Formats: sequence, C-alpha cells, structure tokens
Amino acid sequence: MVQRARVVVVGAGFAGLAATRELAKGGALVTLVDRHPYATFQPLLYQVATAGLGTSDVSYPVRTYTAKWPNVRARRAALSKVLPDERRVEFEDGTGLDYDYLVLATGVTTNWLNVPGSRENALPIYSLGDAAGLRRRLQHYLEDTAAGRRKSMHVVVVGAGATGVEMAGTLAELRRRTLPLTHPEVRPAQTSVTLVERFDFVLAPYKPRLRDAAAKALRKRGVNLRLGSTVASVEPDAVVLQDGTRLPSDVTVWALGVTAPPEVGSWGLPQGKGGRVTLTEALNVPEHPEIFVAGDLSGPPSPLPQLAQPAIQMGKHVGKQIIAASKGLPVRSFSYRDPGIMATVGKAEAVLQLPNGMTMRGLPAWLAWIFIHVAYLLGGRNRVSVLLNFLWRYAGPRRTATSVTQ
Repeated sequence: MVQRARVVVVGAGFAGLAATRELAKGGALVTLVDRHPYATFQPLLYQVATAGLGTSDVSYPVRTYTAKWPNVRARRAALSKVLPDERRVEFEDGTGLDYDYLVLATGVTTNWLNVPGSRENALPIYSLGDAAGLRRRLQHYLEDTAAGRRKSMHVVVVGAGATGVEMAGTLAELRRRTLPLTHPEVRPAQTSVTLVERFDFVLAPYKPRLRDAAAKALRKRGVNLRLGSTVASVEPDAVVLQDGTRLPSDVTVWALGVTAPPEVGSWGLPQGKGGRVTLTEALNVPEHPEIFVAGDLSGPPSPLPQLAQPAIQMGKHVGKQIIAASKGLPVRSFSYRDPGIMATVGKAEAVLQLPNGMTMRGLPAWLAWIFIHVAYLLGGRNRVSVLLNFLWRYAGPRRTATSVTQ
C-alpha cells in the first residue's frame, strides 16, 4: 500500500483554498491552517467598509470548506516558525505539524512605505478586520459630524489602484446620493472624498483610455483627484504632500500596496523584491523542493501581479505538482493564463481589459464585474446575499440606500 503524502497548507486565501482542493482530489492527507476560522473574499472588502455588504457576506468558514473531503482537516493557528531541515512548522500556541510537503500561502500585509505617520494615522483595507474597523470609524465620525461634535468628515484615500478607486468612487456616491437624505444636518462643505496618487493617472495597469474613463467617472461623482502627488506624511487630521500641500483628512484610507510580513525573514527561505520568497519555475524553493509557495508571497522568476487570479492559478498548480511529486513524477513549470483585469468606479461604471487588447467600460463592464465577483464567492448563501445587496444598494430608492451608518 502506497503511503499518502502529508501536506500542510498554511493560509486559507485564494491560493491556499485552490491548493487544498487539488490536493484533496489527488488523495493527499491535507491540513489547512489559518489564523482565522474563516476565508475572506478580499476583492469586496471595500463594500464591507462602506456598509454595502456585511462581514458574513465576504467570509466563509474554513471548517465548512474542508468538510467536503474526508482526507482534509482544518486547524486554526498562526504560523511562527518554518523548520525546513526538520520538515516541520510550528505555531504561536506552541504546537506544530510535521509534513512531507508544505504549501505557504500566507499572503502579505500592508506596506506603509516608511511614510511618517502612516501606520499610526491611516487605516488599511487588507483584511476583514481592517474593513470592519474602517466602517466603524466612518460611522462614528459621521454621526459626530451630524451631532455637531466634529466640524467635518473629510476622507482621503491614498493609492489609485483598483482598491483605492473602488473605495473613493463608492464613498463619493454615498456622499452625494445618500447622506443628504439620511444626514440632512451635515452640510456638503463638511464632507469630501479625495484620491491621492503619485502617478499622473489612476489604475496604472490599464490602457490610457480606460484610465481616463475611470478618472472622468470619479470626478463626475465628486472625487477630488490629486494625481502626480506623493504623500510626505500622514497626520491625525491631514495628509501632507511632498509639495507642502496639506489635505484635511478626518479619515485616511491607505490603499497603496502590500509587502511580505516581517516574520517571513525568520523562516530561513530566500527572499526577493517586496519580501517575496524566491522560487523556481515550478513554484517551489530551490534548496527545499518540498516547500511550495503560492499567492502574494510567491516570487517566481517572472513575478506576477498580487491579484486573485494569479493566486488561484498558482494554488491549483502547486496542488497538482505535489501530487505528481508524491508519485515520483517530475514537477512542471507554472504558466499563468491571464484572464484580464477589471475595476469598478461606482453604479453602472466599471472598466475591463482583456489580454487580447479588448476593452470595455460603462454598464456592460459593471454587470460583468458583478457576475464574476458573485461567481467566485464561496457558498450559495453568500452568492445570493451579495447579489441582493448589490441590487439594493444600486437599484433601490435613494432614501433606503445603504449608508455607512448601518
């Protein structure tokens, strides 16, 4: 009887879940480990932060996911050590697991870029806790403004990638469409949404015509664009630019980038740009071929964007290669199939770019964006709930539209 491979997958993000699925189908004995008891659908965190969705809409229990396969177990624990020579991982609670193969899909963390005051005074939007915290801050400050306890409710979003654009566009729509009805005490001059970007355009990976369309749609919604502006520091009540401009900011949202957590440096694995683990073409560590890395932490010879699709495809590839290696077969190089990129600006406005050069914007792109995001959610309940919430937020009457106070 052939002994089945023991595989530990650390991280229940897109990459970790995809790897677990492939390993489970291949018959491996899998333990899926994550510091949280749930998996998070990160592309919709900005909807949680702006109260369009609840936390349960974008999260799914890890144990419910692993219950699909009898050869998969779930474990809630935070990784503290990787001991490659011993083929063992240890956790913060003092326990550990031995493995034949290890998949590291822990993801990354907020990159503060050494900007003074950013860590202390800005709010990230990378995790479910981040989104919920930002939502509470927006709620409390808005109520304080309405009651006269605060003078203003100005929001500055730093970083005009997809997350920053989506966040700014949604907040601007709420400011213009919902707040005049739900918070008539707040004057328009007391609120604003500003998007700061060091490039002279938004959505850097997109073609110029889509960038211009997105910028135009943001301005139409009332977003103040500060393009070609670099942040020098973040203060409790302002964002200071390198040219000395001081932008009033009651809430600063940091959507500027990600980097590897500092603890990765203690794992004894080679690291490259952004702290990513240096890998072979097959996505395993050169000195320890039994260790694979997938997702945002992965640093293959040809680095990929830190997005959902690359993570999913890397996870599937890693799972298949471990099954092959456990059978004595050679591992194959990873090849990324680019499905395109998309971002939404607000109601009936999105941009979509396919690898063949085809582009789409406006209502058709927005409907495609909704369909694709709903399709990738885990669980039928989540899909139905998110779809209904989208319809209610964007098609319901203005006076009952979800606001950040819910």
